[in-house]
Amino acid sequence: MTSEYPISEADETLALQVVGWIVADQHRADRMLALTGLDAPALRAGLSDRGTLTALMDFVINHEADLVACAEAIGVSPTRIVAARDRIAP
Repeated sequence: MTSEYPISEADETLALQVVGWIVADQHRADRMLALTGLDAPALRAGLSDRGTLTALMDFVINHEADLVACAEAIGVSPTRIVAARDRIAP
């Protein structure tokens, strides 16, 4: 992590876990791509971009059932995901 990318390692790890949860399910991944306007190359390229990570976390946060399921799957509370998103947001 450099000073140009001031996201804590813990928040970045959590964001990447959320992304992993999204793409682990093809239907959910397709819905995310459709709603965010990203395509697979843009998703890969954006994994180090605060704006992209924020958008991906918003995808989960804005659908309560997904937020709860994601939090349970990665072993954190939903509020921890929301707090990390708030710290990551540009």
